[in-house]
Amino acid sequence: MNPLRVLVVDDHPLFRSGLRALLTAVDGLTVAGEAASGPEAVERAAQLRPDVVVMDLQMPGLSGIEATRRIVAADPAAGVLVVTMFEDDHSVFAAMRAGARGYVLKDTDEEQVLDAIRAVARGEAIFSPAVARRVLAFFSGRVPAAPPRAFPELTAREREVLDLIARGLSNAQITARLVVSPRTVRNHISAIFAKLQVADRAQAIVRAREAGLG
Repeated sequence: MNPLRVLVVDDHPLFRSGLRALLTAVDGLTVAGEAASGPEAVERAAQLRPDVVVMDLQMPGLSGIEATRRIVAADPAAGVLVVTMFEDDHSVFAAMRAGARGYVLKDTDEEQVLDAIRAVARGEAIFSPAVARRVLAFFSGRVPAAPPRAFPELTAREREVLDLIARGLSNAQITARLVVSPRTVRNHISAIFAKLQVADRAQAIVRAREAGLG
């Protein structure tokens, strides 16, 4: 059988090197390529068509969540395994909504990471024990049935504007939709950028879509 081809996506060279060494030492697995940023991950996934993409979440240029979303949108059969330090509910469920099949933490032991890669390649959903407990707790009702409201620092109107931005509407379209003045829309957008600490519309869209808006 041909070995499973893995694309390793992480902005830390040391982590990529360690995972590459692990994969090349195991029969049945091989490193198809590496990427050090979100945009590079999307490009390399399209070029290489790996069996599994091992994806970090905190990536330059494009978050791991948005990179996962774009990879899966381009190829619904793509198997993305998130390997990250973050185990908060927002990160876990944002990754699942983006299309990731698995989610394990970086402190997971090597054999479990290898098992997770193989499981994702088979089309299975896989979580490290700590993450699995959070997911099971969520669906068993031991936490609120609905996730916390995204961006509580925004007013209801600002959140509405952010949702429209995430849908791709221009300022003029938002003005018409909300029946307000262009200046009011600009003021709302400035407040949104300041509260979310984003530099531009593109970054705001990424943050909004990661939270399920748009």
